Amino acid sequence: MDAHTLREAQDPLKQRYRDDPDAARITLVADGSLAGAEVTCSVTTGQALAVATSSAREHTTGADRAEGGGVTEAGLHPGTGGTGSAACSGDMLLQALVACAGVTLRAVATSMGLDVTGATLHAEGDLDFRGTLGVDKQAPVGFSDIRLRVDLAAGSALSDDERATLLRLTERYCVVLQTLRRTPRTSATI
Repeated sequence: MDAHTLREAQDPLKQRYRDDPDAARITLVADGSLAGAEVTCSVTTGQALAVATSSAREHTTGADRAEGGGVTEAGLHPGTGGTGSAACSGDMLLQALVACAGVTLRAVATSMGLDVTGATLHAEGDLDFRGTLGVDKQAPVGFSDIRLRVDLAAGSALSDDERATLLRLTERYCVVLQTLRRTPRTSATI
């Protein structure tokens, strides 16, 4: 994509967001589930990520595929001029949160000896595209709110105290959640 093509894709969106600021505000979503006794979380990645991953796998070596490697092609969200054919980084951030929280919850439950037969995890994050597109300097760039919900499977017989402890320890030990809560020192170079 060249600058002209990008401008053609983004200009109508920018004008739409100037005219209707609410149209720029969206909520991205990620879901995951725990099943069985393994300390894993299956994350639903959506069509764009699945397509991007399968396309990228065609360009990896046999050794990469044998080791489970591969490349995810990330691109612009359709709300910022993308085609939807590549993974959205915002979606991937929420998916990382769901995956990390799910794995952490399973590890904590296992460590505590709790019978968690399964769970579903759901993350949502609110974005205002006017910020990242430079339409409104007051609009934030990035998520303004992120919500994570865990629904334990019906067969998970836990007391209220066990649920509270499981949540507290999952929050404490989830690397991605703690990274989002405690903004790390970051640097960028070019």
